[in-house]
Amino acid sequence: MKKFAVQDHDLVPPHILLSPEEAEQVLQQYGVEARQLPKIHVSDPVAKEIGAKVGDVIKVLRISPTARQAVFYRLVID
Repeated sequence: MKKFAVQDHDLVPPHILLSPEEAEQVLQQYGVEARQLPKIHVSDPVAKEIGAKVGDVIKVLRISPTARQAVFYRLVID
């Protein structure tokens, strides 16, 4: 039996796990601290699927009717 991949579903936008260096660059670019980002639980199915750990930053690419693509960043919490 083939395992279902959450990110293969049409309604789940791509989630990309950032390296610590990439995360730091994003935080500096926007002048925020990681704790100020929207949160995502480490137990979230997509977070589990991409191997996220507490403290990681995830980049979410959502489809937007006006901007074509909107980028969001989320901090992984427990």
